Amino acid sequence: MNDFDFSAITTSLPYLMSGLQYTVQLTVVACLGGIFFGTLLALARLSSIKPLAMIAAGYVNLMRSIPLILVIFWFYFLVPLVLQSVMGYERPPQVGPDRSAYITFIMFEAAFFCEIMRAGIQSIPKGQVAAAQALGLNYRLTMAKIVLPQAFRNMLPVLLTQTIILFQDTSLVYVLSVTDFLGAASKIAQRDSSLVEMYTFVALVYLAICFSMSMLVKALQKKTQIIR
Repeated sequence: MNDFDFSAITTSLPYLMSGLQYTVQLTVVACLGGIFFGTLLALARLSSIKPLAMIAAGYVNLMRSIPLILVIFWFYFLVPLVLQSVMGYERPPQVGPDRSAYITFIMFEAAFFCEIMRAGIQSIPKGQVAAAQALGLNYRLTMAKIVLPQAFRNMLPVLLTQTIILFQDTSLVYVLSVTDFLGAASKIAQRDSSLVEMYTFVALVYLAICFSMSMLVKALQKKTQIIR
């Protein structure tokens, strides 16, 4: 540690922050997209239409059973070949690393957010649904006005916990040569031979962000318990 060069971090800080910005942006987009499609999947899994429920369950079980990095590779390398075969293109269309990263993370996280939202929906007493139907509310209004708002509130700490995991998992985009936070640090470390400085700084930033979000989760859990 006597040879720890702080200037290696300070001089590369703008580039590192641009990588961190990409990581946060990917996390936010994947989280919002995952919650949106995860909610739709949860409603599909709870649907009385069996084929729809089976398709949603199959998708969720598939995504939850394979590693995220495999999904990234599958989408980036195989989807262009599938599109070429189906559409009859002369060459595989270029999906691009950025587009692959966003779509892959949304697809993958939707399966996990689906199970969180499904648990939240099932936690709402059935008496409230029956009361809404007695008041003349249809299924869509019952879900939109009564069930989903309570489910989101009940599951908010768990949703944030999954977001913390998502934030950590975004580092896997390095396999696509995307300049995220870890990717930026890795490039600087290899260029300047500052492995200790770069990876120590990245670890401390991840620690600070994830620990802060964990404290937020605990605060929300206490608040939710008080409401109940």
